[in-house]
Amino acid sequence: MKLCSSKLVSGGARTSVRSKPETQKDSRTGHVGRGICKLLRTEVRAPVRNQHAFFLEEALVYIAVLLTLLGVGYSALYRSIDSSIGLRRNADDITSAVHAGERWRADVLATDSKAWLEKNSPEAILHLPSSHGEIAYRSAPLAVYRRVGAGPWVCALTNVASSIMESDSRQNVIAWRWELELQHRAKGSYIRPLFTFMSVPQIKAAP
Repeated sequence: MKLCSSKLVSGGARTSVRSKPETQKDSRTGHVGRGICKLLRTEVRAPVRNQHAFFLEEALVYIAVLLTLLGVGYSALYRSIDSSIGLRRNADDITSAVHAGERWRADVLATDSKAWLEKNSPEAILHLPSSHGEIAYRSAPLAVYRRVGAGPWVCALTNVASSIMESDSRQNVIAWRWELELQHRAKGSYIRPLFTFMSVPQIKAAP
């Protein structure tokens, strides 16, 4: 469509004349004005660069969400593995403490004469004399040791936080009590692993 304008000056007056718009004739149908309709139907497409930038932002968002989910899952897996290891170690410590306590009770039960506690040394030593030889228990930091006769000290229990062996006088007998506390394995645990073992020496009466 073409618009033409011309300016005429006459007697100081200005007039403007516009020519009529030219029409276009379609060569196939012979109708006038179809060319203008084709021009009006032209589609406007978005630049390709904007579409690529939109898809890149989506990919970055998906990657960020995926990394967040992987991080949370890895953290939960690590905590569960750590808790499982701590639980297994606690179970092993409890089993070892029970076995050591039962052996201690058997040694006290097998005592033939009066048991006595040595407190002059830096570490308290419980002496349990019997016909098979004297058995002694020594409470050291972080461990409890056992000795048979004049042999070497052998570690009977580890991971010990506190160990106290003392006599407990009753009405007719003198019993022995072992108060044992283990160290905490799991982080943030509020349960104290405490054990108490008691035994009475079977001292034979004099004929």
